[in-house]
Amino acid sequence: MKSGNINIKIVSKSGQIPAYQTAGSAGADIRACINEPIILMPGQRCLVPTGLFVEIPEGVEAQIRARSGLAIKHGIGLVNGVGTVDSDYRGEWNVPLINFSDEPFTINNGDRIAQVVFSTYCVANFTLTDKIDETDRGAGGFGHTGIK
Repeated sequence: MKSGNINIKIVSKSGQIPAYQTAGSAGADIRACINEPIILMPGQRCLVPTGLFVEIPEGVEAQIRARSGLAIKHGIGLVNGVGTVDSDYRGEWNVPLINFSDEPFTINNGDRIAQVVFSTYCVANFTLTDKIDETDRGAGGFGHTGIK
């Protein structure tokens, strides 16, 4: 089953836009837009420019996620796990990468460095109260159901 599509306006300094690599891909790959290679040393973090400026419709967020191949093969991930780009942000998208490996990793212009997934969201109206309803689960969390 396919979900709906969304129209996204985008300005790209490199002329390239995010691209889905397969028909079933949820994430579109984002490429580095840099003038010279970046060598990311073990444990080092850096913001990698993408050259992308995006107009996201209200009620939609862009989730910037690590690429699984970079993570498992080279130990490259996002500093903040998953980055959120809000609908009212109009600056250049920069990807906060970190090298979790023991080896330097080189990022070249045009390399696919992350992926973007678009998602709708709702805004919560918080109500301060003295009590919340009970459930069978209660406060159980962080592994309370075991591994088997």
